[in-house]
Amino acid sequence: MINAISKSRAGEDVCLMLSLPNHRFFYLCDCGQASDLTISDVKNLNGLFMSHTHIDHFYNFDMLLRHQLPVTRQIVICGPKGIAQNVQGKLLAYNWDILLTEEQAANALSYQVREITEEGIFLYELHTPKWELEPKGKLEDIIVYTNEVFSVKYEILNHNTPCIAYSFVEHAKISLRDNCPLKAGEWIKLLKKSFQERNLTQIIEVENQTFEAQDLFQYVEEKQGYKVCFVMDHLASESNHEKIIRLCQQADELYIEAYYLQEELDLAIKNHHSTAYLSGKVAHDSQAKKAFPIHFSRRHQNQETLKILLEEFEKGFLG
Repeated sequence: MINAISKSRAGEDVCLMLSLPNHRFFYLCDCGQASDLTISDVKNLNGLFMSHTHIDHFYNFDMLLRHQLPVTRQIVICGPKGIAQNVQGKLLAYNWDILLTEEQAANALSYQVREITEEGIFLYELHTPKWELEPKGKLEDIIVYTNEVFSVKYEILNHNTPCIAYSFVEHAKISLRDNCPLKAGEWIKLLKKSFQERNLTQIIEVENQTFEAQDLFQYVEEKQGYKVCFVMDHLASESNHEKIIRLCQQADELYIEAYYLQEELDLAIKNHHSTAYLSGKVAHDSQAKKAFPIHFSRRHQNQETLKILLEEFEKGFLG
């Protein structure tokens, strides 16, 4: 199960952290002000998923960099077109002349940046201490990131600038049903692999008996993994809503902006944002099991208007 927790306190900007049981690394969605983000969190960070680089979503990158310096691995950063140059600009703002020898630099912190565009995903690397942008090719895929525990898909939303929405989906779990009459053993690994690859004719030996994999598939079940979605700033338009519904269909948890009140719809449209009610409604239309509004205008940080925002969001979500 993917665990999502906000590292931002009330009134602060967006920073959502994802973790998984028995997986050592953490992952962040945006890096706005986050008083609850610890040095330990940052040192164990393995991926940063940026919606866009407006200041309220990106300005805490310097804190990440400060505490990642002792890390000796490559960290992945995903975001919209231009994110590679944005990251490089942050890195070049500092003087690195006494940080590392050339030999130390070879094993130091580095970043792989994945720019999500309509033309595909462009890869770049940046290495200490020069932080030059090194093009590393292009991916043409709806999966921007994957590891041994989950995969990440995306949609490009219109916020008058590209804003990336993400879905994090835990890999499906394949297990043996309780009604299997055969004694457990090493053969189960081969059966699971055959089931995953749909290899029907794989020969499997169990207690001196020989089976084709397809004969044992009746004892296997596949459970879909947990799904968490992150949808930030977007114009409340039909096109954006179609993309959100497609990406977030039946999400277990959906975290979404709820920037304005419904009575401020004209202002929301002018600033390419959504209202709490419309964000709640698109979460409802996505058939999300749970939905959480997490990004509000500063004009609505007082308890009175925040209460109204949450009520409007709930009204939209409950239909």
